[in-house]
Amino acid sequence: MNDTRPRSLPRRVLSGLGRGLDQSRRVFVNVLFLAIVVGLLAAVFAGGPKVPKGAALVVAPKGNLVEQVASRSPQDLVAGLAGGSKAEETLLKDVLDALAAAKDDKRISAVYLDLDEMGGAGMTVLEDAAAALRDFRKSGKKVIAGGDAFDMRGYYLAAQADEILLNPDGGVLIEGFGRYRTYYREGIDKLGITWNVFRVGEYKSAVEPYLRNDMSPEAKEADLEWLGDLWRAYLAGVSTARKTTPEALTAYIEGMPDLLKATGGDTAKIALDAKLVDKLAARDEVRKRMIALAGEDEKSKSFKQVSMADYLEALGDDRPGAKGKGDKVAVVVAKGEIVDGTAGPGRIGGDSTAALIRKARQDEKVKAIVLRVDSGGGSAFASEVIRRELQLAQEAKKPVVVSMGSVAASGGYWIATSSDEIWASPETITGSIGIFGMFPTIEKPLAKYLGMHVDGVGTTSWAGALRIDRELDPRVGESIQQMINHGYEEFLTRVSKARKMSRDDVDKIARGRVWSGADAKERGLVDKLGGLPDAIASAAAKAKLGKTYQVTYVEKEQTLKEKLMAGLSVRATRVAAAFGYTLAPTSEPATGPGAALLRAVANEADQLSVWNDPRGIYARCFCEVK
Repeated sequence: MNDTRPRSLPRRVLSGLGRGLDQSRRVFVNVLFLAIVVGLLAAVFAGGPKVPKGAALVVAPKGNLVEQVASRSPQDLVAGLAGGSKAEETLLKDVLDALAAAKDDKRISAVYLDLDEMGGAGMTVLEDAAAALRDFRKSGKKVIAGGDAFDMRGYYLAAQADEILLNPDGGVLIEGFGRYRTYYREGIDKLGITWNVFRVGEYKSAVEPYLRNDMSPEAKEADLEWLGDLWRAYLAGVSTARKTTPEALTAYIEGMPDLLKATGGDTAKIALDAKLVDKLAARDEVRKRMIALAGEDEKSKSFKQVSMADYLEALGDDRPGAKGKGDKVAVVVAKGEIVDGTAGPGRIGGDSTAALIRKARQDEKVKAIVLRVDSGGGSAFASEVIRRELQLAQEAKKPVVVSMGSVAASGGYWIATSSDEIWASPETITGSIGIFGMFPTIEKPLAKYLGMHVDGVGTTSWAGALRIDRELDPRVGESIQQMINHGYEEFLTRVSKARKMSRDDVDKIARGRVWSGADAKERGLVDKLGGLPDAIASAAAKAKLGKTYQVTYVEKEQTLKEKLMAGLSVRATRVAAAFGYTLAPTSEPATGPGAALLRAVANEADQLSVWNDPRGIYARCFCEVK
């Protein structure tokens, strides 16, 4: 009889070894996970960050610089820990508060501007940030801007610095303002879709992509006028800061092909020759310059510094204006698409924004309300809900002042009509007083490509009339147009009453036409030119508050869970950075020949997806600037 034990021994040994390795792996993973959780919790409950004496405040906006950060869910933090989250945004108020506090903070010796990861920003946002940088420089402390390259919006801020240091392999690209959209008429016709459009106003170009293959002459005329106003403001802001002229900047932009040819394609050299930057400096040279200003950190061997997020957290309740005394001026931010119902930050819900205004109205400590509008409009019904709530505040004897941001057009202007005063920046995009509605039907492509047909009976001509798989009854279409006409007349009435103008005089400057803030003031659509601080001061004066008052932002209150997740997110980012990791966004911009087209179509689809006006009537201006 053969003994099999010697042959089975290695198998048992290997099996035992495998089980041991598996158990060790599980223990290691569990211990590692526990260590991460403990580390994060310790960071959450540990004391706040410290501000080194003599440190430079690092202002490094990531993503778009905005008036209100879009809402984020707790899942976004988990996604961030896994290597991705929603695209980042930087709150303008954070930048303004940090610079205002740092100006008089003896711990801060300078500001370092890092604009490499900054995305888009409206002109009024850029000007507010630029004004804060100019105010900081009055302290005698220097602002240094360093970058691998500067795009147009980043350069506007960099131009406000004492010194601009550009990487020798970088450049300054100033493109100018443009407004380009994708037009679908030929594609719609090829598919056989019937896109029924109802509107008032030859300048109401929001619906043109569904009616034409190109921009109408009226839209080109109006757009070029307000784009020109924005462009002149940009050139003036940069040329003043850099002690040059708008003509010199224009020569740099238009003459770039020849300039590049003369320097063998050296984009950094032409920027230096044009005096757009002060010095070409590699990253190590930038660090040396900052060490000379702020001193060296012994651990990092870089300059002593504090990030804007850490600095604001260290300030806590010491933010500018946070400890004001007396009665309050309440600021309600209305940013984004106007939609019916409730919406989180980054969009304007008719119900939710009205609730914030109502909260301010019912607060006995609030003596005046400032509505900060940054919106191209949306649902006409939701716009009226918000306007009505502002009217109630006025009837409660609380002054209402509207401050227009980068865009306050169409529905964004509608909600501004119940106010005691309207402030706009010269670069604000406003007006677009008009109404439209759209209703596509797809009965032709269903029949042509799928052989599908719809038929039936109804007790009235309206029964089944709004099915997208049936041709729209002309009588129903005529009825919808009458509703649109009524909406336009209602809009004119609101503006006429608010601006003390006749209906016909309003109609002449309405009809969907877009104006810059400067032009709007000339035509009586706004009262004064200035930014949010000016509007707040005016509201306080109207309420006779004197110089002692608080400025409070009225926002939806966070739940305990949201507060914990927000705190955890900030500290998780700090812990990750300490270990050399970045919580990066998932939505990396697509690249390649068709990327711009895909983004344009996706953006159009996203806009359509939130249109939920109960009557299907919209006061919307597609006047974003690229």
